[in-house]
Amino acid sequence: MLARQPSSVGELADQLPITPQAVSQHLGVLRAGGLVVARPDGTRRVYRLNTQGVAALKAYFERIWDDALAAYQKAADVAADNFDHEKEPT
Repeated sequence: MLARQPSSVGELADQLPITPQAVSQHLGVLRAGGLVVARPDGTRRVYRLNTQGVAALKAYFERIWDDALAAYQKAADVAADNFDHEKEPT
């Protein structure tokens, strides 16, 4: 939702099946993680995505994914080599 437009807790809660208090708690976690930022607007705070935080999270997951794929490829190569050796006549 915040990817589309900055929003207040109330605006987000109106679109979700959870209470404003729960939205606020979730935003607090996201803010602590650097994924959203807030700016005061009168008596409320308007939240938006922190593009730098989201980019850092994306890069982190890409590294994990690349490492997982490399490990999978290595395991598949070892399994294929073992299978080939088992098929050789003795």
